[in-house]
Amino acid sequence: MLCARDLQLIGRLHGVTSDLRPGELTAICGPNGAGKSSLLACLAGLIEPEGGTALLAGQPVLALAPRERAKAIGYLPQSHNAAWDVSVETLVALGRLPHASGHELDRAAVEAALARLDLTALRSRPLSRLSGGEKARAHLARVLAGEPDWILADEPLANLDLAHAAGLLTTLKATARAGAGVIVVLHDLASAMNNADRVLVLSQGKLVADGQPAQVLDERLIRDCWGVQARWLGERGRRALALD
Repeated sequence: MLCARDLQLIGRLHGVTSDLRPGELTAICGPNGAGKSSLLACLAGLIEPEGGTALLAGQPVLALAPRERAKAIGYLPQSHNAAWDVSVETLVALGRLPHASGHELDRAAVEAALARLDLTALRSRPLSRLSGGEKARAHLARVLAGEPDWILADEPLANLDLAHAAGLLTTLKATARAGAGVIVVLHDLASAMNNADRVLVLSQGKLVADGQPAQVLDERLIRDCWGVQARWLGERGRRALALD
């Protein structure tokens, strides 16, 4: 289990506590500036909170050795920058760095990640020749190649077209069904409603709702947190949000 215990970040998080479970796709939602990215970074051990702690299997995330933390947690940031203009295949293979599993196992993991993100045909292309959406998929493939126990992705649908966004959500749901914990920051409330097992809603750095999507993302909460009048349309699993 990956846990937040009374996480405090001045101006960003105020006493956030939650237990995240493996085998689920959890969406973190909230308006701009709500603290979503800060919470994700604390859970990944990239930010040390001023108060509280993030725990992985009962141990403080920040106390884990870097290699062990990298094996357990795969983190995908919002920005998709790379220091070198390497090929897609080379970037994805970097996801295997925390492992000492041998060439064949590493190769199989890289091939599987390329295929799952529809990147096999682009494997030799340098990053500078990719579109924004292709870069986003390549960086997620790097995370998947590491086969972490937990995947933490910050706005992974940004820059993706409809087909690849749907495919990415399918991949993340399948990864969760296989036993990994998947936590994603999402701005698209319909995607959270239709795909997440659980939704955490942040507002002004506080956790204001935590539960199943249909219970959490009701019209009253959307009005209170996002400041808009909205209605859900359609059937379960295929719902759309209409603004009044």
